[in-house]
Amino acid sequence: MTTDTDLPDTLKSPGLWRDNGWTARVVKNEDDEGWAVEMHRDGEAEPALVGPWTMGRDKKNPKPLDVSAFNTLVKTAAEVIRRHEQSLHAVLHKSVAVTAAAARWNVTLDIVPVEDDPHALLAAHDAYGDCAAQVRVRADFRLTAASAVAWVDSGFVRPG
Repeated sequence: MTTDTDLPDTLKSPGLWRDNGWTARVVKNEDDEGWAVEMHRDGEAEPALVGPWTMGRDKKNPKPLDVSAFNTLVKTAAEVIRRHEQSLHAVLHKSVAVTAAAARWNVTLDIVPVEDDPHALLAAHDAYGDCAAQVRVRADFRLTAASAVAWVDSGFVRPG
């Protein structure tokens, strides 16, 4: 059986294109009688994008891939990955700016989602961006303006 790692770096056939770290593969759509295209980024097990693919002129076989379609698919798949990464970043990294202890602080919470020991790092940065304190907290710690002010006012004692 041939795997994607066995294929050359560049391949341009009607149902399979591989170039610049991406592979587009036209596959039978399991949900209906049509066709679909899967976009894989090299090294990734799951496709970054799966979408419907156009039927060819005979209304039976898929339309062949071409350079324009491949480039559009690469652009779309890269955008999907970028949005996913932004969403994940927003979930794992929180920040709030507060005034406490007569100073302005940027308090951050960075969740470390490791399976065997999930936790988060709570940090306070002064107006110059210097880290004044950092403590390890539970992964479910809730960072709010009130919790940030309370932490700064406590002298950066690790929250219970």
